[in-house]
Amino acid sequence: MLLYRSAAWFAKGLREYTKSGYESASKDFVPDDLEVQVPGRSFLVTGGNSGIGKATAIEIAKRGGTVHLVCRDQNRAEGARGEIIRESGNRNIFLHIVDLSDPKAIWEFVENFKQEHTLHVLINNAGCMVNKRELTEDGLEKNFATNTLGVYVLTTALIPVLEKEHDSRVITVSSGGMLVQKLNTNDLQSERTAFNGTMVYAQNKRQQVVLTEHWARAHPAIHFSCMHPGWADTPGVRLSMPGFHASMGDRLRSAAQGADTVLWLALAPAATAQPSGLFFQGDFLPRCEGAQDPPSPNHPPLHETQIGNQCPHTCLLLEHRPHRLKRRN
Repeated sequence: MLLYRSAAWFAKGLREYTKSGYESASKDFVPDDLEVQVPGRSFLVTGGNSGIGKATAIEIAKRGGTVHLVCRDQNRAEGARGEIIRESGNRNIFLHIVDLSDPKAIWEFVENFKQEHTLHVLINNAGCMVNKRELTEDGLEKNFATNTLGVYVLTTALIPVLEKEHDSRVITVSSGGMLVQKLNTNDLQSERTAFNGTMVYAQNKRQQVVLTEHWARAHPAIHFSCMHPGWADTPGVRLSMPGFHASMGDRLRSAAQGADTVLWLALAPAATAQPSGLFFQGDFLPRCEGAQDPPSPNHPPLHETQIGNQCPHTCLLLEHRPHRLKRRN
C-alpha cells in the first residue's frame, strides 16, 4: 500500500508540484489579493535565512511589514538580513538565533521576545530532513525534535502573544509528502522500524497537519493553516535529497514560487475567509477564480487515523515531553 501511495503521489507531483504545475495554476490567480501593504504588522519567519523562508521574508518586507528572522546560524542569518534590506528597502528586520531542536532554547527565546515585541503572524517554515538517525543532547530524534516538537513548542508558547492582536495568523510549511503517511503516535522517535529519513520527514509533516487542525479548534481567535509549497529548488532540497534534486533539475519551482501560498495565507484578506485549520496544496489555491470546490481538510491517509481520537493523544505526548525538558539544568 505504501508503494502504491508513493507512486500515485509522485505522479501527482509531476503534474502539479513542479514549475509547470505552478505556471498552470497561476493563470487563475487573483493578483489583487497580494496588492497589500502591512506597515505596523509583525511577522516571525523561522528558517528565514534561505529558500522559501527568505523569499517569504523579502516579500513581506517589501510590503512594509516588520520581520523577525529566527535562524540557527548567525553568519548566514546576518547575510540574509542584509539581502532582505537591500531588496526591500525596509530596515525593520530583526535577527534571533535559536536552535529549534532545543525546547529549552525556544522557551527562553519566547520569554525574551514577548517582553519587547508584538506578533501578528507566525510562519513555521524551518525544518530538516536528516537521513541518518541522530539524537539531540536531550535524546530526541533530530527530525522529530525540529519538525514536530520545535513547531509545537514555539507555536504554543506564542499563542498568548498572537491572541492579543487583531487578525493574527499561524502558517506552517508542511509537505505533500505527508500524503504517503498515516499518523502514527506510537513511534514518535522512529525507534521501532528501520530508519528512513524521507518517511520520518513525511510523518513529521503529517503531525504538523494534525496539530494545525487541533490548534484551529482550540484557539478560534487565531487563523491557522498549513500548506505544501510544491517541489522547490532550495538549499534544503539540494542537501537532503541530492538524487531527487538532480533528477528534477529545472522542473523544480523557484523558492519564490514555493513561497507564493505562504504569502497569500500570511497577507491576503481573502485567506481568513477560509476556515481555520486547512491544508493547502500547490494544485489548488482558494484565490483561483471560478474554482468550484472549497479546500478540504480531509486527506486520504488521514481518514485512516481516526483523527478525533489521535489528535488529543498526540498533543498530550508532545506536551509532556517539552515540559519535562524545560526543567533541564
